[in-house]
Amino acid sequence: MLKVEHIGIAVNDINQSNALFSKLFNLMPYKEEVVETEQVKTSFFKVGDTKIELLEAMEENSPINTFIQKKGEGIHHIAYEVQDIEKEMNRLRSEGFQLLSEKPKKGADNKIICFLHPKSTNGVLIELCQEIK
Repeated sequence: MLKVEHIGIAVNDINQSNALFSKLFNLMPYKEEVVETEQVKTSFFKVGDTKIELLEAMEENSPINTFIQKKGEGIHHIAYEVQDIEKEMNRLRSEGFQLLSEKPKKGADNKIICFLHPKSTNGVLIELCQEIK
């Protein structure tokens, strides 16, 4: 893993949260996007070298909606940048980690992604992400 790529925060209302975090960070999101595969609306802030992703559920059965129903708004995942996502998925699988998908899929911010099940990472949802070239 190369670095923490971003921290994902689940929110009920992305417009309200964009306004809140814009005041907090004293800047506007640099990108907003819909990710159909994850049924979410996202926005991204860049604070120094750190990116913060806000995620709002688009559907009742969205993983973000399920998360918010169980735990409320808050930190949803930590994403790590990897150089070769398939190689890293194979390595982690061989180390006993449980992946939530067999193959990487398209994510937000020009990335392909894969999540590790929190049951295999001490309760933390981990996202692997690789820049699409």
